[in-house]
Amino acid sequence: MNTLDTSDRFTLIRHGDADGWIEAVAAEMAAELNRDIAEFGRARMLLSGGTTPAPIYQALAELDVQWDRVEVSLVDERWLSPQDRDSNAWLVRESFLTRAEGAHFDPLVRVGKPLPECVYSANLQAQHSQRPCLSVIGMGNDGHTASLFPGSKDLTRALESTLPYAALDATGCPGANQWPLRITLTPHGLKQSRQRLLLLRGKQKLEVLKHALESNNPQLYPILNAIDLDGAKLRVHWCD
Repeated sequence: MNTLDTSDRFTLIRHGDADGWIEAVAAEMAAELNRDIAEFGRARMLLSGGTTPAPIYQALAELDVQWDRVEVSLVDERWLSPQDRDSNAWLVRESFLTRAEGAHFDPLVRVGKPLPECVYSANLQAQHSQRPCLSVIGMGNDGHTASLFPGSKDLTRALESTLPYAALDATGCPGANQWPLRITLTPHGLKQSRQRLLLLRGKQKLEVLKHALESNNPQLYPILNAIDLDGAKLRVHWCD
């Protein structure tokens, strides 16, 4: 067992294969949602885009949850229309919302509104909504999570923000690809979730996580900002 398995900063769950990984994470998400529905009558969760979580969202939609009592929003979004196939909203809609009939979706980008107004609306929505029972995040090979990219000129401001969401310009950051303008959950926003799940695939991602812990530099490895938060420890679900 290595230092990742014995770390007291998060819980690492290793899965033997992709099918087991998908089934276990979907079941854990459904349990968190049902817990809040039983206690409050409704549940809210924040989802990430990308191809990694898509099969989990598909499996989750098939589980026994009262979807008409579930509100869904995003961890982050590219500055794209929700109808754009490269947006996180489109991914979540295609992999989950079309299957989870009745679930309510709050996109971060509002068509026709400028970026600052979209961020304002996202913060207003977050501050007046039920506390999320869970947030699902990923991690890039550069150590970014959500849209908190190392080297971005807005990173420090986003990390220090006391609001749930911030705008971020990741121009020049390779991980942002051709979409430098973003809306991202801040560490302050992330810690509002009762549970946080980090979904990883492949041995390279474990190496990045190991390097992040060794560096202990949250500017160089923003994933650390999702690990060292108050509340429940981050749960890391990994499979090769």
